[in-house]
Amino acid sequence: MADDNGAPEKGAGPWGQAITAVVLVAALVVGLWAFAKPSSSQSGQSPARCKGGEAEKASGKPGRGPDVVSGAQLCAALNRPDLARLLGTPQETAKSASGGGGSVRLAGGEEIPNPSARVEFGTYTVSLSESYDRLPVSESAALLGDGAGKRTVLGRPAVLYADRTISLSFRLDGSDSHSGPGVPARALTVARDAKDSGGSYDVTLWRTDGLVPDDAVLLRVAETVLPTVPGWTADE
Repeated sequence: MADDNGAPEKGAGPWGQAITAVVLVAALVVGLWAFAKPSSSQSGQSPARCKGGEAEKASGKPGRGPDVVSGAQLCAALNRPDLARLLGTPQETAKSASGGGGSVRLAGGEEIPNPSARVEFGTYTVSLSESYDRLPVSESAALLGDGAGKRTVLGRPAVLYADRTISLSFRLDGSDSHSGPGVPARALTVARDAKDSGGSYDVTLWRTDGLVPDDAVLLRVAETVLPTVPGWTADE
């Protein structure tokens, strides 16, 4: 996410992408993803399939190389058959699953790829994104306040911190729009490599009922999903 002033931000990390990735819409769903129409979570209903997020074809944008994953690939990794069990709600079925591209514009005009994915259940919604910037994750804790905690996840530097979604509402004709703070979220930023040479994976979790998500649930999801993301390599 880039602000109107073009100031450098860590799009898929604690500088703002976690907020963008968890936007909640009260009337219509809008944003960076091609959201799928939620399906019923009644017994016997098939789980939602990933929608959108196909890899961009030659766009001429910096960083759009073959090594950049697509939102569809992130969604495939996140929308796994056992995700509900990992969330601690094995009786639930995914209502929607989607992926998207996007990028972060830095001060010099460079655009950093920022693919993302999201899966929604009745209790939890979880998002996954990846940033290809050059900012070390270890430097982000100081920018996230006293509540941010450094840790090691899957052998890589990581930061666990509190976030909050944004609630948007508007009429069908687009008028009378309002925005405000949404529900609390917990987010985890993990370095793309053990040397923390830049870039990150970001997993964010929030609950429909507004309760603060359990960090153990977030970590369990991240530690299971991240190694399945295309391009992930085991660090020695």
